[in-house]
Amino acid sequence: MSAGSLFLVGPMGAGKSTLGRLLADCLNWTFVDADRVIEERAGADIPWIFDLEGEGGFRQRETQVLEELTQVPGQVLATGGGAVIRPENRAVLSERGTVVYLRTSIAAQLRRTSKDRSRPLLQKPDPEKVLTDLLQQREPHYLAIADIVVDTDHYHPRALAEHIIDIYRHGSNHKAS
Repeated sequence: MSAGSLFLVGPMGAGKSTLGRLLADCLNWTFVDADRVIEERAGADIPWIFDLEGEGGFRQRETQVLEELTQVPGQVLATGGGAVIRPENRAVLSERGTVVYLRTSIAAQLRRTSKDRSRPLLQKPDPEKVLTDLLQQREPHYLAIADIVVDTDHYHPRALAEHIIDIYRHGSNHKAS
């Protein structure tokens, strides 16, 4: 596990942004949300990017941003849920920092995202099926690059942040929750 930055991966609603801010605060590092950087550079929100450029256009923007952001030390980087789809993204994440997979249940994802209209992939008649399908496709990639795997369903965010930092500081692979 290389030191220098923490990269948070996991499905939407896993708590990447919430935990990312707490981790950065505890470590006295910078917090960066890759999706916010994409929006700032595009001058538009993610649903608009998806509408105009499709998922492929968004993923290209994401790859460019991750290539750049993963080179900055001393930060906690929250990635989008689908960042692991592209092999080049998985490579830069696993090679340039410590990857933390925030595992969460479909039920928790539904609870946490139910009122969020800024998630284009969930604007479908059956969000539970969408989340289940996405997790089935993406979880093998999350697990393949993760140095640390934690379950976010039953932890208070502050306690989970402290748990992750403890694992990170002891420098051993930890693939159990």
